Amino acid sequence: MNTTILLFLLQDGITNGAIYALLGLALVLVFAVTRVILIPQGEFITFGALTYASLSAGQVPGTIRLAMAMGVVAFGFDIFTSRKSLHTKLVLRALAVNVLFPLLLWGVLLALAGRPANVAANIALSLLIVAAIGLYLYRIAFQPIAHTSVLVLLIASVGCHLALQGFGLVFFGAEGQRGPPVSNAALTIGALRFTGQSLAVYGITIALIIGLWLFFGFTLYGKALRATAVNRLGARLVGIRTSLSGQIAFLLASVIGAISGILIVPITTLYYDTGFLIGLKGFIAAIIGGLVSYPLTAVAALVVGIVEAFSSFYASNYKEVIVFTLILPVLVLRSLAAPAVEEEKD
Repeated sequence: MNTTILLFLLQDGITNGAIYALLGLALVLVFAVTRVILIPQGEFITFGALTYASLSAGQVPGTIRLAMAMGVVAFGFDIFTSRKSLHTKLVLRALAVNVLFPLLLWGVLLALAGRPANVAANIALSLLIVAAIGLYLYRIAFQPIAHTSVLVLLIASVGCHLALQGFGLVFFGAEGQRGPPVSNAALTIGALRFTGQSLAVYGITIALIIGLWLFFGFTLYGKALRATAVNRLGARLVGIRTSLSGQIAFLLASVIGAISGILIVPITTLYYDTGFLIGLKGFIAAIIGGLVSYPLTAVAALVVGIVEAFSSFYASNYKEVIVFTLILPVLVLRSLAAPAVEEEKD
C-alpha cells in the first residue's frame, strides 16, 4: 500500500463514518429520551433515499400513501385517548397535523409529477414525508406503550422494522435506485478528488451536529428533551410532556435518517432493505458510545467507517464481519465493568 491508496481509503472511511455518525447520534437521542432502540432507523434511511430517487424520476412515491394512512390512524388514536376532554381546538390540531398535512403533501406531489426535477424541492419533500412517517410511527406504535419495559419496546421496534421493510418492498420493488447528486462540483487537493456529494456529506454532517448542539443547549424544547433523558419522572413532575419529547425525538431521528439516505443514494445503489445494514453500523457506533455519549458516538462512527474502508481493501469478503466484530470487545469491557448482581433464587 502506498501513500495515495492510504489517503483514498481514509477519505472513503471518513465519508462513510460521517454518515454513521449521524445515524449513531439519532439512535442515542431516541434511546435517551424514549428508551427505544430504534431499529427502524434503517427504514428512515431507505425511505428518504428512495423517495428522493422516485421524485427525481418524476414519480409519486408510495411513502406518501403510507404517511396518509398512518396519519389517519394517528388521528384516531388522538381522538380516542382524549375522548373524555375533547374540545374543538384539540380536534382541529390533531386533524391538521395527522390528516391535512399529508394530504397537502400528496397534492403537491401530484402537481409536480412529471415536471423537470428540482433537487432542492425533491429533498425538502422527501424530508417532510419521512418526518411525517417518523412522527406517526411514534404516536401509533410507541407512545401507547411508553411506560413499559425496554424489552417490550425492543420487540415493538423489531415489529415496526419488519413492517416498514415490507412496505418498502411494496412501494419501491426489489430493484435498486440511485438519485442525482446534491452538487456536481468537484475539488482536487493533491492526489485526492472530492466530489460535490462527498463535500455535501462533510458539510451537512458538521452542520447537523452543530445544529443539534445549539438545539439542546439553547432552546426550550431541546432542554425539555435533555430533562426527559436525564429523569423521565422528574420531567413529568415539572410539567414537561414526555409524550411530546418522544415525538420530537422520533421526528429528529426520522429527518436525520432521511438526510443520510439522500446523501448516500447518489453514491451507491440502494434497495428496499439496504438501510437496515447501514443503520446497524450506526448502531455499533451508538453502542460504543454507551447509548449515552454523543461525542464518543461520533468518534466511534469515524472509526467504524475507517475500519470498513481498510477491510474492503484487505479482506473484502469479510468486511462486514470485521466491522461488526468491533462491538465484541466493547461489550466484554462493559460487562466486566458492570457491578455483579446476584440472581434471584426460586
